[in-house]
Amino acid sequence: MGLSMSMGEWSHHLHSLIWQVGCFPSFGTESQEMEVIAMVNKRNWEKVEELDPRREAEFVREFASALHKKFVGQEEAVRSVVEVLQVHTAGMCASSRPVANLLFLGPTGCGKTRLVETAAEILFGRSSAVIKIDCAEFQHDHEIAKLIGSPPGYLGHRDTRPLITQEALDALHGPNVKLSFLLFDEIEKASETLWQLLLGILDKATLTLGDNRTVDFSNTVIFMTSNLGGRAITEKLSGGYGFVSQAKCDDASLDQKIEQTALDAARKKFSPEFINRIDRIVVFRPLTGDQLDEVLGLELNSVQQRLDRSAKSPCPIQVSDSGRRFLLREGTDPRYGARHLKRAIERRLVYPLANLISTHQVEQDQPISIDWDGCSTHLEFCKSRETLLTSTPQADGMAATKSPVLR
Repeated sequence: MGLSMSMGEWSHHLHSLIWQVGCFPSFGTESQEMEVIAMVNKRNWEKVEELDPRREAEFVREFASALHKKFVGQEEAVRSVVEVLQVHTAGMCASSRPVANLLFLGPTGCGKTRLVETAAEILFGRSSAVIKIDCAEFQHDHEIAKLIGSPPGYLGHRDTRPLITQEALDALHGPNVKLSFLLFDEIEKASETLWQLLLGILDKATLTLGDNRTVDFSNTVIFMTSNLGGRAITEKLSGGYGFVSQAKCDDASLDQKIEQTALDAARKKFSPEFINRIDRIVVFRPLTGDQLDEVLGLELNSVQQRLDRSAKSPCPIQVSDSGRRFLLREGTDPRYGARHLKRAIERRLVYPLANLISTHQVEQDQPISIDWDGCSTHLEFCKSRETLLTSTPQADGMAATKSPVLR
């Protein structure tokens, strides 16, 4: 720089640099000029505001907060869904691939499908805003026609409507989020033909239907769930499906073994080409007792919402701590996990409430207290402070056929 300047220009330039730096080094050579420039650049870098890549957009932050309120546990899985939405919101998704390909592994009853439905409910307003493919229906190669339709020339090809179409995907878009959710539930049960079909979807975000129409998945998040490794995980935790002690789950070394167990099971089942197209594999842990209690709270809120929508007799309910303990006791099963809790609530709470409403024993907006005496096999239903009604125990999986007994 100094060689191309006149003496006057050099002096003016150097004095300007010295004024910026606030020091007066000896000058006269080009190396001294470079020293001053380096000092100026260093000072300028120090003036730049530090960036925080962990900061989330307001919309994404609100989504994460709502998701934590409606879904219990599984922080890694929740974080994976939030990060996908963050990338999509920033418009940084690859145009030639789906928004994300996520595989959820873990034992039954720990929330794999529930997480997808909850995210859809928050984003699109309803939990059913998901194209759900039950892979148990695609165990044979010929059943793939139900998914993509039969090609022209096959008998009945006009009557076979594909489950996955561009119109079906676009119909799921919310008012603020142009995004679709596609869920392959229990992917390990599908035939190898479906896995081969997925290779193109996961990699190129395209699918050609039987009638040669093309489906674009570039605005779609593809979820896959599997129970692979679930039995081994629960055996390592010495608990039942969906219910283990908190101490076991907090063991870091055991946590690594659990994750490795699930990953090994997936690698044995699926080909390397299939695994290589998955962006993230998330291992779900069985729920602890405290988390199951949180799930109970959410389910009781759901029952209250059903009562509020009831045209016959909407009424508030309040379940005591002992009543919650009873429902937790009845709703914990080592074979079926947290799903058994919902069945217990239906059997021990919803059926008796329905009987009370249908027999006009409960007035509109009449508060109902629900309690357990600690030893009986049923809940007690009260209004005001007087115990009036008690539910009779029902057979497992059977609807109530008698009204609660009057006392």
